Amino acid sequence: MATEGKRLKAARQKVEVGKLYSLEDATTILADLPKAKFDESVDVCIKLGVDPRKAEENVRGVVALPHGTGKTLRVVVIAKGEKANDAKAAGADFVGAEDIIEKIQGGWLDFDSLIATPDVMALVGKVGKLLGPRGLMPNPKVGTVTMDVAKAVKAVKAGQVEFRVEKAGLVHIGVARVSFGPEKIKDNVSSILDALLKAKPKTSKGVYLQNIHLSSTMGVGIEIDPTPYRKM
Repeated sequence: MATEGKRLKAARQKVEVGKLYSLEDATTILADLPKAKFDESVDVCIKLGVDPRKAEENVRGVVALPHGTGKTLRVVVIAKGEKANDAKAAGADFVGAEDIIEKIQGGWLDFDSLIATPDVMALVGKVGKLLGPRGLMPNPKVGTVTMDVAKAVKAVKAGQVEFRVEKAGLVHIGVARVSFGPEKIKDNVSSILDALLKAKPKTSKGVYLQNIHLSSTMGVGIEIDPTPYRKM
């Protein structure tokens, strides 16, 4: 614990509270902070000027990260027949129909993404209350309800991530590993910011990108200046 305390204290000395850093400076500082004993995840938290209670302002989408997330994602596909075979060939970790639904009903949620064909959505609906709160419910808007399951599986495995605004207007996304280094982390964060700007609801009033924080799993938060990314 003492060692951990010293590491965080040293990290805080490198990050000025209240200062807005450029994305380039933020990623450089983050990569230079004292390291934990494992390869930490890098997360970005973005506050949007939207009201998620309004359906038209419930920002949601997918973005392909140029360098992936650094995580091995477990993909489940609910499909039958030829489409199930396509999913297996594309590298899906778990493929099935009623058997998968039964496992989920039993509390199994040990996966990162769920893809389904349109014809089995009535079946998937049986576990909607379990999948929804965890952001795992498939949706045609983000490409997880599709007949082209092979393409969807490959996209997730290649580093496509889903983003979704939460109740407080926050979007949390895991973007990289610390070991990626500043340039790759910057590229991934830039891709997310671009995707969020494109997803801006027409009904959103005032400042859309309100603040951006970057942090590693065991590190301190670094606030990024959102001004260059604001498009009113």
